[in-house]
Amino acid sequence: MGYIYKIPLMGYNIDIYLVGGKDMENYVQTPAQLGQVLKARRSNLRLTQKKAGRTVGLLPKTISALEISPEGSSISSLFKLLSALDLEIVLRPKDFIPEKIKKLEW
Repeated sequence: MGYIYKIPLMGYNIDIYLVGGKDMENYVQTPAQLGQVLKARRSNLRLTQKKAGRTVGLLPKTISALEISPEGSSISSLFKLLSALDLEIVLRPKDFIPEKIKKLEW
């Protein structure tokens, strides 16, 4: 699970989790980092923007916009790309601390 902290979407700051793929874990705190995670996931799946978009009805320019500046994209487009990348969003309370992090020893 990858925790995404306070991503601004449509005027709201929300806490979300990206869940997908074996061994995927990415902590993201900014929209720019979200874009980097989306691009890295697409690259790891060896999908071009065109190929990923074709599977869910998105144009390559929309995927590019999500990867470069996701805060300007629609939630609908984000969900379509998440589907193409076999990812999902899980909403959690702000004070939620994943068990994995609670168990870390410092």
